Amino acid sequence: MPQADFLTAPFVPAVEVDGDLTGPARFFNRELSWLGFNWRVLEEAENPRVPMLERLRFVSISASNLDEFYTVRVAGLRELAQAGNTTPSVDGMTPAEQLTMIDLEARRLMTRQQEIYQALTEELKDAGITIMTRHDVEDEDRPFLLDNFLNHVFPVLSPLAIDPAHPFPFIPNEGFALALQLERVSDKRDLRALLPVPHQIDRFVSVPTVDGLRYLPLEELLLLHLDRMFPGYRVKGHCAFRVLRDSDLEVEDEAEDLVSEFETALKRRRRGEVVRMKLSANAPSGLKTLIMRELPVKEDEVVEVEGLIGVGDLSELVTDARPDLLWPSFSPRVPERVQDHDGDMFAAIRQKDMLLHHPYETFDMVIRFLQRAARDPDVVAIKQTLYRTSRNSPIVEALCEAAEDGKSVTALVELKARFDEAANIRQSRRLERAGAHVVYGFTQYKTHAKISVVVRREGDKLVTYTHFGTGNYHPITARIYTDLSLFTCDARLGRDATKVFNYVGGYAQPEGLENLAISPATLKQSLLDMIGAEAEHARNGKPAEIWAKMNSIIEEDVIDALYAASQDGVKISLVIRGICGLRPGIKGLSENIRVKSIVGRFLEHSRIVCFGNGRGLPSKKARVFMSSADWMGRNLTRRVETLVEITNATVKAQIVDQIMAANMADVAQSWVMGPDGRFERAEWPEDGFAFNCHRFFMENPSLSGRGSAGASDVPQLTHERD
Repeated sequence: MPQADFLTAPFVPAVEVDGDLTGPARFFNRELSWLGFNWRVLEEAENPRVPMLERLRFVSISASNLDEFYTVRVAGLRELAQAGNTTPSVDGMTPAEQLTMIDLEARRLMTRQQEIYQALTEELKDAGITIMTRHDVEDEDRPFLLDNFLNHVFPVLSPLAIDPAHPFPFIPNEGFALALQLERVSDKRDLRALLPVPHQIDRFVSVPTVDGLRYLPLEELLLLHLDRMFPGYRVKGHCAFRVLRDSDLEVEDEAEDLVSEFETALKRRRRGEVVRMKLSANAPSGLKTLIMRELPVKEDEVVEVEGLIGVGDLSELVTDARPDLLWPSFSPRVPERVQDHDGDMFAAIRQKDMLLHHPYETFDMVIRFLQRAARDPDVVAIKQTLYRTSRNSPIVEALCEAAEDGKSVTALVELKARFDEAANIRQSRRLERAGAHVVYGFTQYKTHAKISVVVRREGDKLVTYTHFGTGNYHPITARIYTDLSLFTCDARLGRDATKVFNYVGGYAQPEGLENLAISPATLKQSLLDMIGAEAEHARNGKPAEIWAKMNSIIEEDVIDALYAASQDGVKISLVIRGICGLRPGIKGLSENIRVKSIVGRFLEHSRIVCFGNGRGLPSKKARVFMSSADWMGRNLTRRVETLVEITNATVKAQIVDQIMAANMADVAQSWVMGPDGRFERAEWPEDGFAFNCHRFFMENPSLSGRGSAGASDVPQLTHERD
């Protein structure tokens, strides 16, 4: 079994592999690597150490992830293949070859989702939670179900006949429908009909019971009451189906009105071509043929499902009514330093730089920072990037309040945040109405950097307070994503942040950045230079080490730089949550590189890189950075991203000795990558205790957030046993 404790365990011996390691064989395929990540998510649904309803949630997440993968990545490959494009990916596969591999692996994954779901339904039943079918409905349930149908479902249904006078309706992306073969009782005349299942209604109906919980899927409720929609007909056959459509957006580079162009593109997305259809197994052949012809879809785009269609909807069943089947409750901390200053964020930041580790420290501090800025009469200007936000965003609310109060407010809204485009358009309209200056950035680059700038008059000077984040300004996702928030009033970082806003808003190429590297200008080259510097330390006989943590790494030049550094003797330990195109532990290529993935209660999302700087790791002399960017081509060349160097000694110690050390030491939630690109779950020690970094962060305060309590009692890497 693999060694997952990268903090103390030695590197395992490298292996010999066949193939030309100077060519495509040195890379692992991006799409198969992503599917591998989704397998890890799904396998958490089988982990007996995970509470039962949380395991159900993992099944749901795996299904939702796969849907998005099809609507974006598979849709793009499909377009390339249909256009006859045979350009290979960096690992040597053409679009058509990748689609074949994806289809085989995805079908295996979907089959396993159903198997795990069926097994979980039995476990849930034993725990008092029953997922019913219409055949399980008892006589005493019928009055309630009829009332629920008539008052909560029937008003929004649109049963549709399918005949020459009633053409087949448009089924949107993620649309779910019942297809029906009916016969009129009076004259035996056939009727084919379609019953779209409205997404505005919960997928599962909670059925009253004396004890426990019972749920009936919405489609089962509909089948139970077909006589109310088609009186005088009887059902001869039926099936359910769900479609996924191409959801990638194309926008004209020179669009004069970017918002209008995006609104048009969103309408096109809703009508994108079908890339996959799930259909009930053993569907009547006539209905199957009709659906396939009208959508249209080909046979290889159809997945026949034995079980539940729309597994992503299972998240509805993760109920607070059974806390015993959920993770133990956890309340994010308010940093002691902020409490010492009676909640005054500016005073806390003036004392010294502060790094918050979400979700362990509450994201409310970010919101409070902007709310206080909006109401502070000494604040003269606020600048804010908005990539993803919540529907009723308190951050947008604060910016509107500041603008209405006469402050100078600049909001850099990214319209190309996938699947949040419509929400961001709404937010930009609202900000403009409030009097904020709304900037949409570049058409050719996404602005993915996470920056807030607050300029405050203090005495006879202006002081700039800056926030840099690794995650989005989204209070909902901040509860489950692990991210970093750096608050500083360091004038150098304030100047750097202002230059980024000037760059995106006015195309002014930033020069003389002091503590910041940005994409697409300097970030990639900065990384390559620092990897090269570490290799130089190794060649000179000095300790040389790199720790890095991110979601994905596939950029060829960066991977090749890491390979070269490994060959020079640099010890490289990577924590990569999702896609990894680098192949570790191969003799002559990557013998000094190891990779693991952490999948657990929280979604790893922060991007961090530490360079030993000639002294190994951990070290006070290390160069430490946090970033908004993964090491992917899109992040390094086609997005506006930040790489922030940490100079404050306490914050640096927090990142190296707490955050990264804990990630390196994690065993409980770690999967270790092999040279073949596959991940293997780490083995728990014989004594049954495996270090869990999420557990450690929940139980222990962060270093830079300590106030009068002091840092002396911050514990080493340990936590309570279950």
